[in-house]
Amino acid sequence: MELAAAIRGRRSIRKFQPQDVPKIVITEILEEARWAPSWGNTQPWDLYVLTGKTLAKFKEMNIQQTLISASIASDVPMLENWPAAMKARYGELGKVVLSVQGIKREDKEARDQYYKNMVSAFDAPCLIFACISRDNLVEYQMLDLGLITQTICLSAHGKGLGTCLLAAAARFSAQIRKIAPIPDDKKIVVGIALGYPDPSFPLNNFERDRAKLDEFVHWME
Repeated sequence: MELAAAIRGRRSIRKFQPQDVPKIVITEILEEARWAPSWGNTQPWDLYVLTGKTLAKFKEMNIQQTLISASIASDVPMLENWPAAMKARYGELGKVVLSVQGIKREDKEARDQYYKNMVSAFDAPCLIFACISRDNLVEYQMLDLGLITQTICLSAHGKGLGTCLLAAAARFSAQIRKIAPIPDDKKIVVGIALGYPDPSFPLNNFERDRAKLDEFVHWME
């Protein structure tokens, strides 16, 4: 697959087929991703791969915590006050996600079911937690983590798999650590759902949008 095609073709997958990803394929993706750039070649990331029974326990926990409306206690708090342009884009995506599925805003049961699907990682057979250490280089580490995360997503797409980056997978860090032995000195930043996309699901096929260059590129000649 050509690089440009991979960049444009990669998308967030919100329903996966009930098919395990062979460990050798996951390993190949991570072997490619480890060549992602990082500040000063520090390579500050740690990746924890959940599959099988461990992943099943995580999904059960995440759904249960959501059902009881447990207080979110993530290692990386979500930004509360978004800049207007970002908030508008986020809101528009939310509308598209519901409308593509034929879910009306007043249909609370359907919205709750979609949310339940999201916190269970859209039934992905593999979930990778991307982590950084708790120190004073958080900004650079977050930049580097984004680079290896994107590389994982592109590599997976090139192999016919799909991914979805999920903050909703990292909301209850203390509970996650009871299931997966992720050290306390690591920040659990995001979960990467990984699996084979279900091509028939509408949310895996809707037309996407991106800001035009003149909205964020500033030429200074």
